[in-house]
Amino acid sequence: MPQLIATVEGVEVKHVFLHKDRTTLGRKPDNDIVLDTLVVSSRHCAFDLVGVADVYLEDLGSTNGTYVNDHMIKRRTKLNDGDVIAIGPFRIKYLQASEEPSGFGETQAMSFDPRTPAAHASLKVVSGSSAGLEVPVVKAVTTFGKPGVCVVSVAHRRTGYFVAHLAGTSVPRLNGRPLGHDPELLSPGDTLEIDGTGMVFQLAG
Repeated sequence: MPQLIATVEGVEVKHVFLHKDRTTLGRKPDNDIVLDTLVVSSRHCAFDLVGVADVYLEDLGSTNGTYVNDHMIKRRTKLNDGDVIAIGPFRIKYLQASEEPSGFGETQAMSFDPRTPAAHASLKVVSGSSAGLEVPVVKAVTTFGKPGVCVVSVAHRRTGYFVAHLAGTSVPRLNGRPLGHDPELLSPGDTLEIDGTGMVFQLAG
């Protein structure tokens, strides 16, 4: 099944499996994929699934453009396996054929479903060119990071949100100290550093 893996500065922030005939991406919450940052237009682009695995990308008149492999697209473009889409600070890798996970593995991120009620938890990027970007934690288990380098999970349990180091040679840090493999409870204001990118845990409501 075709999928999109979105990263910001090497940190995985979304992992989406393309189920629908048309999947829209934009800043407004009524899009299928929501990237809440001002460089993304209200309705930025759309992914059209044709047949079983062919996907076409169309820019919807965005302000800052949609790029595939560093080239701005001007017309509906068929994506090839491994193409990298650039939208503002986001780098979105397209994989044409992949099994949708039935469980949770070391480098999997749970698919993002905009129909899920808005979560109160988020991670705010506080370092690098994407400082200020907020990444919502919308699933029971969400993974962040770069496979082979550093991957962490954030799990929503009845007693709170827990973070753990899943895989990778780079050890993440929580409030300045190395994070172990055992889950640790997150508190508002905690700082998580993943491969040099700092993110602050926020909890509202």
